[in-house]
Amino acid sequence: MGIQEDLEQCKNRAEHEEVREPLMDKKNQSGEQDGSFAQSSSKESAWMVYLSTFVAVCGSFAFGSCAGYSSPTENAVREDLSLSLAEYSVFGSILTFGAMIGAITSGPIADFIGRKGALRVATSFCIAGWLAIYFAQGVLALDLGRLATGYGMGVFSYVVPVFIAEIAPKNLRGALTATNQLMICGGVSVAFIIGTVLTWRALALTGLVPCAILVFGLFLIPESPRWLAKRGREEEFQTALQKLRGKEADIYQEATEIKDYIETLERLPKARFLDLFQRRYLRSVIIGVGLMVFQQFGGINGVCFYVSNIFESAGFSPSLGTIIYAILQVVVTALNTIVIDKAGRKPLLLVSASGLILGCLITAISFYLKVNELAVKSVPALTLTGILLYIGSFSAGMGAVPWVIMSEIFPINIKGVAGSLATLVNWFGAWAISYTYNYLMSWSSYGTFILYAAINALAIVFVVMVVPETKGRTLEQIQAAINT
Repeated sequence: MGIQEDLEQCKNRAEHEEVREPLMDKKNQSGEQDGSFAQSSSKESAWMVYLSTFVAVCGSFAFGSCAGYSSPTENAVREDLSLSLAEYSVFGSILTFGAMIGAITSGPIADFIGRKGALRVATSFCIAGWLAIYFAQGVLALDLGRLATGYGMGVFSYVVPVFIAEIAPKNLRGALTATNQLMICGGVSVAFIIGTVLTWRALALTGLVPCAILVFGLFLIPESPRWLAKRGREEEFQTALQKLRGKEADIYQEATEIKDYIETLERLPKARFLDLFQRRYLRSVIIGVGLMVFQQFGGINGVCFYVSNIFESAGFSPSLGTIIYAILQVVVTALNTIVIDKAGRKPLLLVSASGLILGCLITAISFYLKVNELAVKSVPALTLTGILLYIGSFSAGMGAVPWVIMSEIFPINIKGVAGSLATLVNWFGAWAISYTYNYLMSWSSYGTFILYAAINALAIVFVVMVVPETKGRTLEQIQAAINT
């Protein structure tokens, strides 16, 4: 009964806030403050939020650097260290195993030593991994380095969006959290482009640059106020929130909401893995895990890892195609960060999934024409159109939005365990798609993309029926509405 009462109080508080918000807005039009950073703080007071986000997304750029490293270095590494194709394949794929381990441990680490502490752990692993790769004289050091950077990636993939979501005001949360995916794309693209002119050892050293910014930047930014409140560190909580909202900002109402919500959650039993499947948490788990399943099983890592081969097999220049692909990915992801807090999460997901279906079908048609030697001259143009539409659509929503929603929907008392599960599912999907892609293409090139199109069609059904809109609501309101 106590648990049910606590949840009911939480729900009532969320409903009360939703009813009261329009009245607050009217008060603000007359110049009064309500304590909400979104309504009371000026651009001058937002600089700490932006600085904190910049430092955090250096982890996302490091993530991208790790992911993009193996593509431009394959021939050079194999030649210098006399690696077989099988040995290099292990080097490339072991990254995802490290990331899965990082995903499993990221939540507990972030809950135990804080979001900043988890970022430091991930950075340390990436630094050690890059140095091992740089000094490698054989396959063992190379693989251990790659495994270590993969572990760092796994931790970054969970902690960065969660940290940003917990420090950002609700009117900026979507855009700032979406910069996570933008910086990942940027890291991949930079690694690919400069990898064409640098040696593989020099490229490994460039991976240390975002890590260095993180090491020093973490000393300048505050810890997540919500994590500090959860740990009962009242004075540090108040100080961190004040830094993030500005010296002149009235943080009383926001601080009260955070503490009240956490106090309600603290009355609930401490979450364990099996608790995620209890009725009160099940919907948020289904949403978080489901979005990660559709993000990965829609084929993104098959396309991303083998895009050069796709263009080459279609008779289009692989180098030109990949450069266009990389530029489009960054541009569309950047636009996504601008519109996510205006358009909302669900519309972007639906538009993105629709574009993915169309991109897959166009690519499938191009491969069907090639296999059956029909309209052969149109195959390169169709393939380019299909792949660019695919990556543009993915970058417009399905790439970033699942991470944004994941960082918003889990109550703080299960965020570590639930976030680890969602991130683990994401990395398992990345491995499964990248591993099976060549087998599927051998079975049927056009059938592979029809299969991906079908999965993206299911994603539309899932988003329409299950995923809530979280735009413009505080984390406490979102979680109270979902987990009741």
